[in-house]
Amino acid sequence: MPDGSVRGVSRRIEHSSEYPFSVADVHSALTSEQYWRDRLAEVGGHDARLVRFEESADGGVTVEMTQAIPEAQLPPMVTAVKPGDMIIRRTEEWSAVQGGAASGTFSAEVDGAPAGAHGTQTLAAAGSGSTVTLDAHAEVRIPLIGGRIEAAVADRILELVEGETTFTIEWIGRNAG
Repeated sequence: MPDGSVRGVSRRIEHSSEYPFSVADVHSALTSEQYWRDRLAEVGGHDARLVRFEESADGGVTVEMTQAIPEAQLPPMVTAVKPGDMIIRRTEEWSAVQGGAASGTFSAEVDGAPAGAHGTQTLAAAGSGSTVTLDAHAEVRIPLIGGRIEAAVADRILELVEGETTFTIEWIGRNAG
């Protein structure tokens, strides 16, 4: 490329998480600072911490956190490019509920590596419960092997989302009402 930059082809990630709770109950959890602290403590992984929790005047939130994946849990192709633990900085934003739904965005960047993910989330009613739909892209800007690493990152994101969904269902069950 003329400007010397390296651009990757992003890998799309789509996922839908089902909750046996109303939009209001799930949104209440997603906008609770205690929920985020508990979630990071239970499923955040090695050295997870809440960096910032900010409520907006309209009932939305912005959450920043860091998480680490120990080097021993990373595929060899990842550690060949970036040795050591993988430190991930994540940001999630959720709007207030409007018209029975809430929208959100998220981003994740890997410290010291040209890799990350970003996307949107939608919380909406589904049957007697609700659903959070994730539409995201993972991108690793490394020539030749970026695509294989993107696949590993996408798989790891989906594992993380599934663990966070299970935690959220249990947390709301313990804390609702």
